[in-house]
Amino acid sequence: MKHRFISKRYWNSIATPMGESMKLLDKFDDVINFSLGDPDFNTPEPIIHLAMEDAKAGHTHYTDSYGDPELRDEIVKFYKEEYGLDIRREEIMITTSGCHAMWLVLEAILDDEDEVIIPDPYFTPYPQQVKLARGKPVFLPTYEEEMFEINVDRLEKQITNRTKAIIINTPHNPTGTCYKRETMEQIAMVAKEHDLIVIADDIYTEFSFEEPFIPMLSLDGMRERTITISSFSKNFAMTGWRIGYILAPDFIVNIVKDINENNVFASPSISQRAALHALRLRKEVCPPIVNEIKNRMIYAYERIKKIPKLSTLPPRGSMYMFVNIRETGLNSTEFCDLLLKEAHIVAIPGIAFGECGEGYIRLALTIGIEEMEEAFNRIEKLSILNG
Repeated sequence: MKHRFISKRYWNSIATPMGESMKLLDKFDDVINFSLGDPDFNTPEPIIHLAMEDAKAGHTHYTDSYGDPELRDEIVKFYKEEYGLDIRREEIMITTSGCHAMWLVLEAILDDEDEVIIPDPYFTPYPQQVKLARGKPVFLPTYEEEMFEINVDRLEKQITNRTKAIIINTPHNPTGTCYKRETMEQIAMVAKEHDLIVIADDIYTEFSFEEPFIPMLSLDGMRERTITISSFSKNFAMTGWRIGYILAPDFIVNIVKDINENNVFASPSISQRAALHALRLRKEVCPPIVNEIKNRMIYAYERIKKIPKLSTLPPRGSMYMFVNIRETGLNSTEFCDLLLKEAHIVAIPGIAFGECGEGYIRLALTIGIEEMEEAFNRIEKLSILNG
C-alpha cells in the first residue's frame, strides 16, 4: 500500500502466500486445507501438563535474555546424546520461533547488499527476511530431475565477492528432499573454500525418513562457520508456542542477544518450559508424530501416482508433497484456483516458493488420512485431469 505515512520499503506487499491462503478458507463450507504446515494434532498432553504446572509454580516472568539456562543446558545434553556434539551453553540463544531466529541471524551477520544464496524452491519468507536485514537474496536453482539436491557446480557460479552466506534446509520445505551426506560435504567444502557462513534451517530434523538427519555443524571444519536454526514447532507439534533457538559461535550469539534485547528481550517463559519438557520427553512424544506424518506421506504418494497428469517424488522427508502439475498445461496459480473452485481445496502454488517451483503445487499433509481420502477423491474429478 502506497501512503506517505508508510515506509517506502512496504509500499509493495510483502504478505506471504501462506498467510494469504488463510483468506480462502471461508470461501466454501467444505474447504479442505492443504496450505499451512500446521498439523491437525495438538501438542502432546504431557508437554502441556508440565508447562502448566511450571506456570503455576511461578515461571511467568522474564527469563535470562539468552534464554532459560535450564533449557539451554537441556539443548547441550540433546546434541551430545543425539549427535555426539559438545555444544556449550554460551553457543545457544532461545528465540521466539524459527522465523524470528532467521531474522536475528541475518540482522547480525549482513552488511548492506551482502549476498545470501538461497536454493530455489525455498521457504517463502527467506528472500524478504534477507531484504529486511538489508541483504540481497541470490537464487540457486534446483530441479526435480536431480531430486532437488544442490548442484555444487551451480552453487560455485553464484558466489561473488559479496556472498556472505548460504541457507540450507533439509529435510526441505517445500520439496521434501533430504540432502545426501555427499551433498552436505560438498556444500561444506565450498563454504570453507570461499569463507562462507552456512545457515542451517533445521526445522524438520525428526522427519528424515530414509536416513538419519545429519547436522551441518557436525561435518569437519564446519563448527565455526555454521549457524543452526531450530524450532519446536514441527518435531513436537508446538507451532502455537512460537519457540526456537540458535546455535552459533559465542561471539555471534552475543550480538544476536544484543539485537533481541531491542526487539522482544526474551522468549516467552512458559513456551521455554514447554520446550524443556519436550526435549526430555522426545523419545516418548516424537515417534507417534513422525509415524503419523510418514503414513500420510505414503498415502498421498500412492494416491497421486494414480491420478492422470500429476506426479511427485517418493516421500523422503518433511511433511509436504511437491506435486508436478505441468502436464495439465496450467501454471501453478491457475491450477490452485481451479482446485479451489471445483474441488474446494486450498493448496499453495509452487511459484510462491520461487521460479523453480513453477509447475508444482505444495500439499501440506497436516490433515488426517480420512480427510485426505475425500480430498484426493475430489481431485480425481477435476475437469482438467479428465479432459
